[in-house]
Parts: sequence; C-alpha cells; structure tokens
Amino acid sequence: MAVFVLLTLFLISMNPETQSTFSSYPPQAREKVAHLRKLILETAREIGITDLEETLKWGEPSYLTKHGSTIRIDWKEKAPDQYAMYFKCTSKLVPSFQLAFGDLFNYEKTRAIVFKLDDQVPEKELKQCIKAALRYHKVKNQPLLGLGE
Repeated sequence: MAVFVLLTLFLISMNPETQSTFSSYPPQAREKVAHLRKLILETAREIGITDLEETLKWGEPSYLTKHGSTIRIDWKEKAPDQYAMYFKCTSKLVPSFQLAFGDLFNYEKTRAIVFKLDDQVPEKELKQCIKAALRYHKVKNQPLLGLGE
C-alpha cells in the first residue's frame, strides 16, 4: 500500500517497504543513504518535478518520474564500507558523468557512482547528476545531458 505526501505541490508516492529497507542498514550506512535520498527529493523539487515515486526495485530504494530514468540507492553487506547511487546501465548517464566530472566521483562501470562511508559527497555536482537522471528523456540528446547548466 502506497503512502502519498503532498508538500508544496510536490507529490511523492512512498512505498512503506522502502522504510524497512532503510531501517535494515547499519546506523552509519543508513545516515549516508538517507542523505542521498534527501538530495534526490531536494533536486526533484528544485527542478519542478511534481510527481515522484519512491519504491523498491531489486530490493533497493528507487526513484521514478515520468520523464526520467530510475535512480536507485543502496548499501550492500558484501561491500560494507561503501554505498552507491545506481543508474540504468544502458543509458548515457554514468558515461556523461565521467566526461563532465572526471575523477571527482568513483564509478562502477556504467551503472553507479560509489561512495566510501567516510567520503565527503560533492553535493552540487551530484545534484547535477540527479537532475540529468530525473529529466533524462528530455535531455538525452543534449551534449553531456545538459550537465553544468
């Protein structure tokens, strides 16, 4: 059963199972992944997305919108010192991030930006990546997906 929250013309459909997933993480990882969630929600509001779905895909908190590409966030027990933001691996997203931001981020092939638990997240640049993903079907034909605009 989905829960809907209306915040200043911003509708987010939240799957209650997502909270259980966050709760299952160790405290430090939970805090870090929650911060990524906060950046996704802030960016969606800032760029005028009024309908965002928060759900689970492959057991990972995922964010979907009509004109975007799915963003997933997760911490995995098999790599306990890191957490990541995942993107559709067949999209132009991660390759464009690599071109735009070089080694500012650590990448997992064409599917993720990976952070160590003690990393300082470059928020401004990460929000540009999130913006590109949330607007992907509108920007996929722009040079570097409009990153840096």
